[in-house]
Amino acid sequence: MTNDPVRRLLLLHAHPDDETIMTGGTIARYLAEGVDVRVVTFTLGEEGEVIGDEWAQLAADGGADQLGGYRILELTRALAALSPAGRPALRPRFLGGAGHWRDSGMAGAPSAQHPRALVQAGFDDLVDTVVAEIVSFAPQVVVTYDNAGTYGHPDHKLVHASTVAALPRVEARMAGRPLPAPAKVYESITERSALHAGLSAASGRVPGGWRLPAADELPSHPDETITTEIDVRAVVDRKAAGLRAHATQVTVAPSGTEYALSNNILQPILDREHFVLTSAADGLWPEPGQRETDLFAGLD
Repeated sequence: MTNDPVRRLLLLHAHPDDETIMTGGTIARYLAEGVDVRVVTFTLGEEGEVIGDEWAQLAADGGADQLGGYRILELTRALAALSPAGRPALRPRFLGGAGHWRDSGMAGAPSAQHPRALVQAGFDDLVDTVVAEIVSFAPQVVVTYDNAGTYGHPDHKLVHASTVAALPRVEARMAGRPLPAPAKVYESITERSALHAGLSAASGRVPGGWRLPAADELPSHPDETITTEIDVRAVVDRKAAGLRAHATQVTVAPSGTEYALSNNILQPILDREHFVLTSAADGLWPEPGQRETDLFAGLD
C-alpha cells in the first residue's frame, strides 16, 4: 500500500519502437487514466533495418548514418499517438541523454565494437545511470524485459540486467526519503495463447509479400507464467497509430490488426498486453493462480 496519490509508471526500453511494440497499449491506457508515465529509451536505434527506399540512406550501412536522429522523430510521433487527445503529448527521454549510448546491433554484428555501443558501456556506469533515472522519478511501478531480452538482442538483455542490478542501489539511495523505492517490477512478455490466437485470426488476411511465422519463430511465454494481463482494447487504435509512426521499422497491415518488421513476418497487434511480476513489496503479490488486471493493483 502507499499513501502517495500520484501514480507513476516507468518503462525502460532499448530502442525506439520497442515501447509501442511491447507496451504501447499499456502506455496509452495509463496515460488516459492520468498516470504519470515515463518512457526511457537506452539508444537511438541507429542500427535498425530501414523499410522502403525513402529513408534507406540514413541507415548505418547506407552511407549517412543518420537513422538515429530520424528515429527520435518517429518516437516523438509514436508517443504523441499514444497520448490522450487534448493533453500534452508524452515526450521521449533517453538514458544519459539522446545519443549517449548507441544501438549495438544484433549479436555478433560489427556495430557492437563501436566505442559508444551499449554493450561497450561500463556496467557500473550503466547501472548508476539507471539508478539516477529511477530515483529522480520515484515510480511505484517499473517495467523492463525478461532475462532473454525478449528475443535475445544484446541491448534488450542489458536493459534487463542493468534494471535488476539497479534496484538494490535504488532502495539504498531512497531510504529515508519521502517517496519509497519502486513497489512492483514487471517484465513485459507475450502470452503464448494470445499470440497463437492472433495469428490464427490473421491467417486469412496476410498482406502480399508477408508470411506467417513458423512454429515458435516468435518469442512467447507459457500462459501459466503470466501474472498480469492489461486490457488495452479501448486504446488499441492508439497502439496501431503508434506503430505506424515508426515507419522506418514497422509496417501496419491495412486491417490495422497486424504489423511486420523489415522481415515481413506477420505479428498480431494484441489488445491485451501481458507481464510477469518479478518483484513486489509485501502484500502486493497476486494470489496463486490469479491474474492481476492492473499494474498498480494493491497500491491504491
